[in-house]
Amino acid sequence: MSFLMPKRTKFRKQQRGSIAGLSKGGSYIEFGEFGMQSLDRGWVTGPQIEACRVAISRYFSRKGQVWIRIFPDKPVSKKPAETRQGTGKGAPDHWVACVQPGRVLFEVANVTREEAQEALKLAAAKLPFRTKFVDRLERV
Repeated sequence: MSFLMPKRTKFRKQQRGSIAGLSKGGSYIEFGEFGMQSLDRGWVTGPQIEACRVAISRYFSRKGQVWIRIFPDKPVSKKPAETRQGTGKGAPDHWVACVQPGRVLFEVANVTREEAQEALKLAAAKLPFRTKFVDRLERV
């Protein structure tokens, strides 16, 4: 099973970096009618994004439309278990998307508000941080 990851990158490995502050972009609903917005910061892996997508699609059962607004483009490296320190950085293990508060993660359309709320609630249970349901009309 192939999860989300970039086709190619300029460098194989990256440093962890900082995800302080609020989301710089992607904080409004652009495509759908309802969405899921992050309230906390953290990393979301490719399998977690796929699990959310599957949960939403299954709940809608062939109706509605789903947009994924995040993409895992950061490689996370890992050293093998029981390896001594030193000998450099480990090999790339998986990919993550860095999420800051305010970022819209998923958007849905062509479904009722109640259906959208329930589907996004099921998807939110698959994520490692708190989220909230947002409506396109609530744009400030």
